[in-house]
Amino acid sequence: MSELLLSMEGIQKYFPGVHALDDARLELRSGEVHALVGENGAGKSTLMKVLTGIYKRDSGIILYKGKEVDFSSPKEAQAAGIGIIHQELNLMPHLTVAENIYIGREPTKGLLLDKKKANKDARELMKSLGLDIDPTVEVRKLSVAKQQMVEIAKAITYDSEVLIMDEPSAALTDREIHELFRFIRDLKGRGHGIIYISHRLDELPEISDRITVMRDGQYVDTVETGKVTKEQIISMMVGRVIYETPKQKSSVPPDAPVILEVGNLQGYNVKNVSFSLRRGEILGFAGLVGAGRTETMRALFGADPIFGGKIVFDGREVTIGSPQDAVGIGIGYLSEDRKALGLMVGLSVRDNSVMSTLDRFSGKLFVNDKKTEEVTRDFIEKLSIKAHSTKQLVKLLSGGNQQKVVVAKSLAQDPSVIIFDEPTRGVDVSAIPQIHQTIRDLAAQGKAVMVISSYLPEILAISDRILVARGGRVVEEMSAVDANAEKIMYAAIH
Repeated sequence: MSELLLSMEGIQKYFPGVHALDDARLELRSGEVHALVGENGAGKSTLMKVLTGIYKRDSGIILYKGKEVDFSSPKEAQAAGIGIIHQELNLMPHLTVAENIYIGREPTKGLLLDKKKANKDARELMKSLGLDIDPTVEVRKLSVAKQQMVEIAKAITYDSEVLIMDEPSAALTDREIHELFRFIRDLKGRGHGIIYISHRLDELPEISDRITVMRDGQYVDTVETGKVTKEQIISMMVGRVIYETPKQKSSVPPDAPVILEVGNLQGYNVKNVSFSLRRGEILGFAGLVGAGRTETMRALFGADPIFGGKIVFDGREVTIGSPQDAVGIGIGYLSEDRKALGLMVGLSVRDNSVMSTLDRFSGKLFVNDKKTEEVTRDFIEKLSIKAHSTKQLVKLLSGGNQQKVVVAKSLAQDPSVIIFDEPTRGVDVSAIPQIHQTIRDLAAQGKAVMVISSYLPEILAISDRILVARGGRVVEEMSAVDANAEKIMYAAIH
Protein backbone atom coordinates (compact mmCIF):
# COMPACT_ATOMS: atom_id res chain seq x y z
CA MET A 1 0.00 0.00 0.00
CA SER A 2 1.28 3.49 -0.87
CA GLU A 3 2.30 5.84 1.91
CA LEU A 4 -0.19 8.35 3.28
CA LEU A 5 0.46 11.74 1.70
CA LEU A 6 -2.35 13.88 3.08
CA SER A 7 -4.86 13.53 5.93
CA MET A 8 -7.70 15.90 6.90
CA GLU A 9 -9.57 14.99 10.11
CA GLY A 10 -12.48 16.61 11.98
CA ILE A 11 -12.58 19.71 9.80
CA GLN A 12 -15.15 22.27 10.93
CA LYS A 13 -16.01 25.48 9.09
CA TYR A 14 -18.67 28.00 10.00
CA PHE A 15 -20.01 30.94 8.04
CA PRO A 16 -22.69 33.30 9.41
CA GLY A 17 -25.78 31.12 9.83
CA VAL A 18 -24.21 28.15 8.03
CA HIS A 19 -22.28 25.13 9.31
CA ALA A 20 -20.44 24.54 6.02
CA LEU A 21 -18.19 21.66 7.16
CA ASP A 22 -19.05 19.37 10.04
CA ASP A 23 -16.39 16.79 10.97
CA ALA A 24 -15.30 16.52 7.32
CA ARG A 25 -12.33 14.32 6.48
CA LEU A 26 -10.29 13.04 3.57
CA GLU A 27 -7.06 11.12 3.08
CA LEU A 28 -4.84 10.77 0.04
CA ARG A 29 -2.03 8.33 -0.70
CA SER A 30 0.89 8.89 -3.02
CA GLY A 31 0.28 7.43 -6.47
CA GLU A 32 -3.51 7.51 -5.95
CA VAL A 33 -6.41 9.14 -7.79
CA HIS A 34 -8.95 9.82 -5.06
CA ALA A 35 -12.39 10.97 -6.26
CA LEU A 36 -14.34 13.44 -4.12
CA VAL A 37 -18.07 13.46 -4.89
CA GLY A 38 -21.31 14.90 -3.55
CA GLU A 39 -24.25 17.02 -4.59
CA ASN A 40 -24.00 20.74 -5.28
CA GLY A 41 -23.33 22.35 -1.91
CA ALA A 42 -22.06 19.15 -0.28
CA GLY A 43 -18.89 20.92 0.87
CA LYS A 44 -16.34 19.56 -1.62
CA SER A 45 -15.04 22.96 -2.76
CA THR A 46 -15.14 24.37 0.77
CA LEU A 47 -12.99 21.48 2.01
CA MET A 48 -10.45 22.11 -0.75
CA LYS A 49 -10.43 25.84 0.01
CA VAL A 50 -9.65 24.99 3.64
CA LEU A 51 -6.82 22.73 2.50
CA THR A 52 -5.27 25.37 0.21
CA GLY A 53 -5.57 28.28 2.65
CA ILE A 54 -8.40 30.20 1.00
CA TYR A 55 -10.55 29.58 4.09
CA LYS A 56 -9.22 29.17 7.63
CA ARG A 57 -10.64 26.11 9.37
CA ASP A 58 -12.39 26.57 12.71
CA SER A 59 -11.11 23.24 14.02
CA GLY A 60 -9.62 19.96 12.87
CA ILE A 61 -6.19 18.72 11.79
CA ILE A 62 -4.45 18.68 8.41
CA LEU A 63 -1.37 16.46 8.10
CA TYR A 64 0.78 16.72 4.98
CA LYS A 65 3.67 14.27 4.62
CA GLY A 66 3.33 13.46 8.32
CA LYS A 67 3.47 17.05 9.60
CA GLU A 68 0.61 19.28 10.69
CA VAL A 69 0.10 22.26 8.35
CA ASP A 70 -2.06 25.37 8.38
CA PHE A 71 -1.70 27.28 5.13
CA SER A 72 -2.70 30.93 5.11
CA SER A 73 -2.94 31.29 1.33
CA PRO A 74 -2.98 29.23 -1.90
CA LYS A 75 0.51 30.56 -2.62
CA GLU A 76 1.76 29.06 0.64
CA ALA A 77 0.07 25.73 -0.14
CA GLN A 78 1.55 25.78 -3.63
CA ALA A 79 5.04 26.42 -2.24
CA ALA A 80 4.59 23.36 -0.01
CA GLY A 81 3.62 21.17 -2.96
CA ILE A 82 -0.19 21.32 -3.15
CA GLY A 83 -1.55 22.61 -6.45
CA ILE A 84 -5.13 23.14 -7.61
CA ILE A 85 -6.42 23.15 -11.17
CA HIS A 86 -9.74 24.98 -11.18
CA GLN A 87 -12.60 24.25 -13.58
CA GLU A 88 -12.17 27.82 -14.86
CA LEU A 89 -8.54 27.71 -15.98
CA ASN A 90 -6.21 30.44 -14.71
CA LEU A 91 -4.22 30.87 -17.91
CA MET A 92 -3.57 34.04 -19.93
CA PRO A 93 -4.76 33.15 -23.45
CA HIS A 94 -2.72 35.82 -25.26
CA LEU A 95 0.56 34.54 -23.81
CA THR A 96 2.52 31.49 -24.96
CA VAL A 97 2.64 28.16 -23.16
CA ALA A 98 6.11 28.91 -21.76
CA GLU A 99 5.11 32.42 -20.67
CA ASN A 100 2.11 31.00 -18.80
CA ILE A 101 4.15 28.30 -17.06
CA TYR A 102 6.87 30.65 -15.80
CA ILE A 103 4.91 33.88 -15.35
CA GLY A 104 6.19 35.78 -12.34
CA ARG A 105 9.37 33.70 -12.18
CA GLU A 106 10.74 34.06 -15.70
CA PRO A 107 14.41 33.25 -16.31
CA THR A 108 16.49 36.37 -16.94
CA LYS A 109 19.73 37.30 -18.63
CA GLY A 110 20.99 40.40 -16.94
CA LEU A 111 18.07 42.83 -16.77
CA LEU A 112 16.16 41.20 -19.62
CA LEU A 113 13.81 38.22 -19.76
CA ASP A 114 15.46 35.15 -21.24
CA LYS A 115 12.65 33.84 -23.52
CA LYS A 116 14.98 31.37 -25.16
CA LYS A 117 15.71 29.64 -21.85
CA ALA A 118 11.98 29.73 -20.86
CA ASN A 119 11.08 28.00 -24.13
CA LYS A 120 13.90 25.45 -23.68
CA ASP A 121 12.87 24.67 -20.09
CA ALA A 122 9.21 24.38 -21.09
CA ARG A 123 10.07 22.08 -24.00
CA GLU A 124 12.06 19.79 -21.68
CA LEU A 125 9.18 19.82 -19.19
CA MET A 126 6.67 18.84 -21.87
CA LYS A 127 8.95 16.07 -23.08
CA SER A 128 9.42 14.71 -19.55
CA LEU A 129 5.61 14.62 -19.12
CA GLY A 130 5.03 12.97 -22.48
CA LEU A 131 3.15 15.99 -23.84
CA ASP A 132 3.29 17.06 -27.47
CA ILE A 133 2.75 20.79 -26.89
CA ASP A 134 4.82 23.55 -28.49
CA PRO A 135 5.89 25.99 -25.73
CA THR A 136 5.96 28.92 -28.19
CA VAL A 137 2.26 28.59 -29.15
CA GLU A 138 -0.25 31.03 -27.66
CA VAL A 139 -2.50 29.24 -25.17
CA ARG A 140 -5.69 30.43 -26.87
CA LYS A 141 -4.79 28.30 -29.90
CA LEU A 142 -4.79 25.08 -27.85
CA SER A 143 -7.76 22.79 -27.18
CA VAL A 144 -9.32 22.98 -23.71
CA ALA A 145 -7.76 19.60 -22.85
CA LYS A 146 -4.28 20.81 -23.78
CA GLN A 147 -4.85 24.03 -21.84
CA GLN A 148 -5.64 21.91 -18.79
CA MET A 149 -2.44 19.96 -19.30
CA VAL A 150 -0.50 23.22 -19.45
CA GLU A 151 -2.13 24.19 -16.14
CA ILE A 152 -1.13 20.84 -14.64
CA ALA A 153 2.41 21.13 -16.03
CA LYS A 154 2.64 24.59 -14.46
CA ALA A 155 1.63 23.13 -11.09
CA ILE A 156 4.27 20.44 -11.41
CA THR A 157 7.00 23.07 -11.83
CA TYR A 158 6.21 24.04 -8.25
CA ASP A 159 7.11 20.45 -7.24
CA SER A 160 3.46 19.72 -6.47
CA GLU A 161 3.01 16.29 -4.91
CA VAL A 162 -0.73 16.81 -4.44
CA LEU A 163 -2.84 17.92 -7.39
CA ILE A 164 -6.49 18.92 -6.90
CA MET A 165 -8.54 18.76 -10.11
CA ASP A 166 -11.98 20.39 -9.98
CA GLU A 167 -14.34 18.98 -12.64
CA PRO A 168 -11.45 18.52 -15.11
CA SER A 169 -13.55 16.72 -17.76
CA ALA A 170 -16.62 19.01 -17.65
CA ALA A 171 -15.82 20.91 -20.86
CA LEU A 172 -14.01 18.15 -22.77
CA THR A 173 -14.99 15.89 -25.65
CA ASP A 174 -14.66 12.10 -25.28
CA ARG A 175 -11.39 12.16 -27.20
CA GLU A 176 -10.00 14.93 -24.99
CA ILE A 177 -11.10 13.07 -21.84
CA HIS A 178 -9.20 10.00 -23.05
CA GLU A 179 -6.11 12.19 -23.53
CA LEU A 180 -6.52 13.76 -20.07
CA PHE A 181 -6.92 10.37 -18.40
CA ARG A 182 -3.75 9.09 -20.06
CA PHE A 183 -1.89 12.07 -18.60
CA ILE A 184 -3.42 11.56 -15.14
CA ARG A 185 -2.37 7.89 -15.13
CA ASP A 186 1.16 8.95 -16.01
CA LEU A 187 1.20 11.42 -13.10
CA LYS A 188 -0.13 8.71 -10.82
CA GLY A 189 2.70 6.42 -11.92
CA ARG A 190 5.18 9.13 -10.95
CA GLY A 191 3.84 9.11 -7.39
CA HIS A 192 1.64 12.21 -7.45
CA GLY A 193 -1.49 12.10 -5.33
CA ILE A 194 -4.55 13.42 -7.17
CA ILE A 195 -7.86 14.60 -5.67
CA TYR A 196 -10.38 14.34 -8.49
CA ILE A 197 -13.64 16.28 -7.97
CA SER A 198 -16.35 15.25 -10.41
CA HIS A 199 -20.10 14.91 -10.90
CA ARG A 200 -19.56 12.41 -13.71
CA LEU A 201 -19.86 9.15 -11.82
CA ASP A 202 -19.59 7.06 -14.99
CA GLU A 203 -15.94 8.05 -15.45
CA LEU A 204 -14.81 7.22 -11.91
CA PRO A 205 -14.26 3.47 -12.45
CA GLU A 206 -11.90 4.33 -15.29
CA ILE A 207 -9.76 6.87 -13.46
CA SER A 208 -10.11 6.64 -9.64
CA ASP A 209 -8.82 4.22 -7.01
CA ARG A 210 -11.01 5.29 -4.11
CA ILE A 211 -14.07 7.53 -3.69
CA THR A 212 -15.00 9.76 -0.76
CA VAL A 213 -18.64 10.88 -0.56
CA MET A 214 -19.71 14.11 1.16
CA ARG A 215 -23.23 15.24 2.01
CA ASP A 216 -24.38 18.49 3.63
CA GLY A 217 -20.83 19.38 4.67
CA GLN A 218 -20.25 16.00 6.33
CA TYR A 219 -18.12 12.99 5.53
CA VAL A 220 -20.27 9.98 4.54
CA ASP A 221 -17.84 7.21 3.58
CA THR A 222 -14.71 6.27 1.63
CA VAL A 223 -14.95 3.21 -0.62
CA GLU A 224 -12.75 1.41 -3.09
CA THR A 225 -13.97 2.27 -6.58
CA GLY A 226 -14.08 -1.33 -7.78
CA LYS A 227 -16.31 -2.42 -4.89
CA VAL A 228 -19.19 0.05 -5.28
CA THR A 229 -21.88 0.68 -7.92
CA LYS A 230 -23.02 4.02 -9.26
CA GLU A 231 -26.42 3.47 -7.66
CA GLN A 232 -24.78 2.96 -4.25
CA ILE A 233 -22.79 6.18 -4.65
CA ILE A 234 -25.95 8.10 -5.57
CA SER A 235 -27.70 6.68 -2.52
CA MET A 236 -24.86 7.89 -0.29
CA MET A 237 -24.93 11.32 -1.94
CA VAL A 238 -28.64 11.97 -1.37
CA GLY A 239 -29.47 9.82 1.66
CA ARG A 240 -30.15 12.66 4.04
CA VAL A 241 -32.97 13.29 6.46
CA ILE A 242 -35.52 15.51 4.72
CA TYR A 243 -37.01 17.88 7.26
CA GLU A 244 -39.85 19.03 5.02
CA THR A 245 -42.15 16.32 3.74
CA PRO A 246 -41.87 15.80 -0.04
CA LYS A 247 -44.98 16.83 -1.91
CA GLN A 248 -47.21 13.80 -2.45
CA LYS A 249 -49.42 15.27 -5.17
CA SER A 250 -49.78 18.37 -7.27
CA SER A 251 -51.99 21.12 -5.86
CA VAL A 252 -52.67 22.53 -9.33
CA PRO A 253 -56.20 21.95 -10.66
CA PRO A 254 -56.13 19.85 -13.86
CA ASP A 255 -58.02 22.57 -15.72
CA ALA A 256 -55.64 25.37 -14.66
CA PRO A 257 -54.82 27.43 -17.77
CA VAL A 258 -51.33 27.41 -19.27
CA ILE A 259 -49.72 30.82 -18.78
CA LEU A 260 -46.33 30.09 -20.40
CA GLU A 261 -45.17 27.81 -23.20
CA VAL A 262 -41.52 27.59 -24.23
CA GLY A 263 -40.68 25.75 -27.44
CA ASN A 264 -37.15 24.73 -28.52
CA LEU A 265 -35.51 27.64 -26.73
CA GLN A 266 -31.85 28.10 -27.67
CA GLY A 267 -29.22 30.32 -26.09
CA TYR A 268 -25.95 30.18 -24.15
CA ASN A 269 -25.83 26.57 -22.84
CA VAL A 270 -29.54 26.27 -23.71
CA LYS A 271 -30.26 23.58 -26.29
CA ASN A 272 -33.84 23.21 -27.57
CA VAL A 273 -35.50 23.51 -24.17
CA SER A 274 -39.29 23.07 -24.17
CA PHE A 275 -41.79 23.16 -21.30
CA SER A 276 -45.13 24.62 -20.21
CA LEU A 277 -46.28 26.28 -16.99
CA ARG A 278 -49.80 26.58 -15.54
CA ARG A 279 -51.28 29.28 -13.34
CA GLY A 280 -50.90 28.31 -9.69
CA GLU A 281 -48.16 25.76 -10.45
CA ILE A 282 -44.71 25.50 -8.86
CA LEU A 283 -42.36 24.02 -11.46
CA GLY A 284 -39.02 22.86 -10.06
CA PHE A 285 -35.79 22.86 -12.10
CA ALA A 286 -33.20 20.39 -10.82
CA GLY A 287 -29.73 19.58 -12.12
CA LEU A 288 -26.06 20.00 -11.39
CA VAL A 289 -24.05 23.20 -11.65
CA GLY A 290 -23.57 23.99 -15.34
CA ALA A 291 -26.66 22.03 -16.43
CA GLY A 292 -28.16 25.12 -18.08
CA ARG A 293 -30.94 25.90 -15.59
CA THR A 294 -29.96 29.49 -14.82
CA GLU A 295 -29.04 30.11 -18.45
CA THR A 296 -32.53 28.99 -19.53
CA MET A 297 -34.19 31.38 -17.08
CA ARG A 298 -31.86 34.26 -17.99
CA ALA A 299 -32.72 33.79 -21.66
CA LEU A 300 -36.42 33.65 -20.83
CA PHE A 301 -36.06 36.86 -18.80
CA GLY A 302 -34.13 38.65 -21.56
CA ALA A 303 -30.89 38.89 -19.56
CA ASP A 304 -29.10 36.70 -22.15
CA PRO A 305 -29.78 36.57 -25.90
CA ILE A 306 -32.10 33.97 -27.42
CA PHE A 307 -30.77 32.26 -30.55
CA GLY A 308 -33.94 30.41 -31.49
CA GLY A 309 -37.27 28.96 -30.38
CA LYS A 310 -40.52 30.61 -29.35
CA ILE A 311 -42.18 31.88 -26.18
CA VAL A 312 -45.97 31.97 -25.84
CA PHE A 313 -47.25 34.02 -22.89
CA ASP A 314 -50.93 33.89 -21.96
CA GLY A 315 -51.88 32.62 -25.42
CA ARG A 316 -49.83 34.97 -27.60
CA GLU A 317 -46.32 34.63 -28.96
CA VAL A 318 -43.96 37.24 -27.53
CA THR A 319 -40.45 38.50 -28.18
CA ILE A 320 -38.26 39.09 -25.12
CA GLY A 321 -35.09 41.01 -25.86
CA SER A 322 -34.41 42.54 -22.46
CA PRO A 323 -35.42 42.27 -18.79
CA GLN A 324 -37.62 45.33 -19.36
CA ASP A 325 -39.54 43.36 -22.00
CA ALA A 326 -39.99 40.45 -19.58
CA VAL A 327 -41.19 42.68 -16.73
CA GLY A 328 -43.56 44.47 -19.10
CA ILE A 329 -45.09 41.15 -20.16
CA GLY A 330 -45.45 39.94 -16.57
CA ILE A 331 -42.35 37.88 -15.73
CA GLY A 332 -40.35 38.48 -12.55
CA TYR A 333 -36.89 37.07 -11.84
CA LEU A 334 -35.18 36.69 -8.45
CA SER A 335 -31.47 36.11 -8.97
CA GLU A 336 -29.47 33.61 -6.91
CA ASP A 337 -26.99 36.41 -6.13
CA ARG A 338 -29.39 38.65 -4.23
CA LYS A 339 -26.73 41.03 -2.93
CA ALA A 340 -25.02 41.68 -6.27
CA LEU A 341 -28.05 41.59 -8.57
CA GLY A 342 -31.19 41.78 -6.43
CA LEU A 343 -30.57 44.35 -3.69
CA MET A 344 -28.86 47.61 -2.83
CA VAL A 345 -27.94 46.65 0.71
CA GLY A 346 -26.93 50.19 1.67
CA LEU A 347 -30.50 51.39 1.11
CA SER A 348 -33.61 50.85 3.19
CA VAL A 349 -36.25 48.14 2.98
CA ARG A 350 -38.64 50.70 1.46
CA ASP A 351 -36.17 51.95 -1.15
CA ASN A 352 -35.39 48.40 -2.25
CA SER A 353 -39.02 47.29 -2.32
CA VAL A 354 -40.22 50.08 -4.64
CA MET A 355 -37.08 50.96 -6.61
CA SER A 356 -38.16 49.06 -9.73
CA THR A 357 -41.65 50.61 -9.75
CA LEU A 358 -40.97 54.20 -8.71
CA ASP A 359 -42.86 55.56 -11.71
CA ARG A 360 -46.07 54.35 -10.05
CA PHE A 361 -45.40 56.50 -6.99
CA SER A 362 -43.97 59.60 -8.67
CA GLY A 363 -45.57 62.88 -9.58
CA LYS A 364 -43.98 65.44 -11.85
CA LEU A 365 -41.24 66.29 -9.37
CA PHE A 366 -41.46 64.16 -6.24
CA VAL A 367 -41.97 60.59 -5.08
CA ASN A 368 -45.11 60.11 -2.99
CA ASP A 369 -43.52 58.90 0.26
CA LYS A 370 -46.89 58.16 1.84
CA LYS A 371 -47.77 55.65 -0.90
CA THR A 372 -44.35 53.95 -0.88
CA GLU A 373 -44.59 53.69 2.91
CA GLU A 374 -48.03 52.04 2.71
CA VAL A 375 -46.95 49.57 0.02
CA THR A 376 -43.78 48.61 1.90
CA ARG A 377 -45.64 48.11 5.18
CA ASP A 378 -48.05 45.85 3.33
CA PHE A 379 -45.17 43.74 2.02
CA ILE A 380 -43.55 43.59 5.47
CA GLU A 381 -46.81 42.24 6.88
CA LYS A 382 -47.65 39.81 4.06
CA LEU A 383 -44.13 38.37 3.82
CA SER A 384 -43.40 38.49 7.57
CA ILE A 385 -40.25 40.55 7.04
CA LYS A 386 -38.54 41.11 10.38
CA ALA A 387 -37.51 44.75 10.17
CA HIS A 388 -37.74 47.47 12.83
CA SER A 389 -39.21 49.87 10.26
CA THR A 390 -39.47 50.46 6.53
CA LYS A 391 -36.37 52.65 6.85
CA GLN A 392 -34.11 49.91 8.24
CA LEU A 393 -31.08 49.30 6.03
CA VAL A 394 -31.23 45.97 4.18
CA LYS A 395 -27.64 45.12 5.11
CA LEU A 396 -28.75 44.91 8.75
CA LEU A 397 -31.35 42.20 7.99
CA SER A 398 -30.75 38.44 8.16
CA GLY A 399 -30.23 36.53 4.92
CA GLY A 400 -33.77 35.17 5.01
CA ASN A 401 -35.28 38.61 5.44
CA GLN A 402 -33.08 40.03 2.70
CA GLN A 403 -34.48 37.33 0.42
CA LYS A 404 -38.01 38.39 1.36
CA VAL A 405 -37.18 41.98 0.40
CA VAL A 406 -36.13 40.67 -3.03
CA VAL A 407 -39.53 38.95 -3.25
CA ALA A 408 -41.25 42.22 -2.29
CA LYS A 409 -39.33 44.07 -4.99
CA SER A 410 -40.46 41.53 -7.59
CA LEU A 411 -44.09 41.48 -6.38
CA ALA A 412 -44.25 45.26 -6.65
CA GLN A 413 -44.08 44.71 -10.42
CA ASP A 414 -47.19 42.47 -10.15
CA PRO A 415 -45.83 39.61 -12.32
CA SER A 416 -47.92 36.63 -13.43
CA VAL A 417 -44.83 34.38 -13.60
CA ILE A 418 -42.10 34.50 -10.95
CA ILE A 419 -38.72 32.79 -11.32
CA PHE A 420 -36.79 31.96 -8.12
CA ASP A 421 -33.12 31.05 -8.69
CA GLU A 422 -31.72 29.24 -5.61
CA PRO A 423 -34.20 31.00 -3.26
CA THR A 424 -32.66 29.71 -0.01
CA ARG A 425 -28.95 29.68 -0.85
CA GLY A 426 -26.98 31.32 1.97
CA VAL A 427 -30.12 31.65 4.08
CA ASP A 428 -30.25 30.59 7.73
CA VAL A 429 -31.90 27.19 8.17
CA SER A 430 -34.68 28.64 10.31
CA ALA A 431 -35.76 30.96 7.47
CA ILE A 432 -36.05 28.25 4.81
CA PRO A 433 -39.59 27.05 5.73
CA GLN A 434 -40.77 30.69 5.73
CA ILE A 435 -39.46 31.26 2.21
CA HIS A 436 -41.00 27.99 1.05
CA GLN A 437 -44.35 29.06 2.51
CA THR A 438 -44.06 32.39 0.69
CA ILE A 439 -43.59 30.52 -2.59
CA ARG A 440 -46.59 28.28 -1.84
CA ASP A 441 -48.71 31.32 -0.98
CA LEU A 442 -47.84 32.99 -4.29
CA ALA A 443 -48.91 29.87 -6.18
CA ALA A 444 -52.13 29.71 -4.15
CA GLN A 445 -52.85 33.27 -5.28
CA GLY A 446 -52.67 32.12 -8.89
CA LYS A 447 -49.09 33.14 -9.65
CA ALA A 448 -47.10 30.68 -11.77
CA VAL A 449 -43.76 29.94 -10.10
CA MET A 450 -40.53 28.38 -11.35
CA VAL A 451 -37.86 27.39 -8.82
CA ILE A 452 -34.25 26.54 -9.65
CA SER A 453 -32.62 24.72 -6.74
CA SER A 454 -29.58 22.53 -6.24
CA TYR A 455 -31.01 21.35 -2.90
CA LEU A 456 -33.11 18.27 -3.66
CA PRO A 457 -35.22 18.34 -0.46
CA GLU A 458 -36.28 21.86 -1.45
CA ILE A 459 -37.29 20.78 -4.96
CA LEU A 460 -39.19 17.79 -3.57
CA ALA A 461 -40.94 19.80 -0.84
CA ILE A 462 -42.44 22.57 -2.97
CA SER A 463 -42.68 21.42 -6.61
CA ASP A 464 -45.87 20.24 -8.31
CA ARG A 465 -43.77 19.08 -11.25
CA ILE A 466 -40.01 18.70 -11.71
CA LEU A 467 -37.80 19.14 -14.77
CA VAL A 468 -34.23 17.81 -14.68
CA ALA A 469 -31.60 19.57 -16.80
CA ARG A 470 -28.29 18.22 -18.05
CA GLY A 471 -25.94 19.66 -20.64
CA GLY A 472 -28.23 22.55 -21.54
CA ARG A 473 -31.25 20.28 -22.16
CA VAL A 474 -34.30 19.12 -20.22
CA VAL A 475 -33.71 15.38 -19.97
CA GLU A 476 -36.49 14.28 -17.61
CA GLU A 477 -39.91 15.40 -16.38
CA MET A 478 -41.43 14.02 -13.17
CA SER A 479 -44.63 14.61 -11.25
CA ALA A 480 -44.59 15.30 -7.51
CA VAL A 481 -45.97 11.79 -6.99
CA ASP A 482 -43.27 9.99 -8.97
CA ALA A 483 -40.20 12.02 -7.98
CA ASN A 484 -37.59 11.13 -5.38
CA ALA A 485 -34.00 12.19 -4.72
CA GLU A 486 -32.43 9.10 -6.29
CA LYS A 487 -34.43 9.47 -9.54
CA ILE A 488 -33.55 13.15 -9.86
CA MET A 489 -29.85 12.61 -9.19
CA TYR A 490 -29.69 9.67 -11.59
CA ALA A 491 -31.24 11.78 -14.37
CA ALA A 492 -28.90 14.68 -13.58
CA ILE A 493 -25.68 12.68 -13.89
CA HIS A 494 -26.56 9.71 -16.14
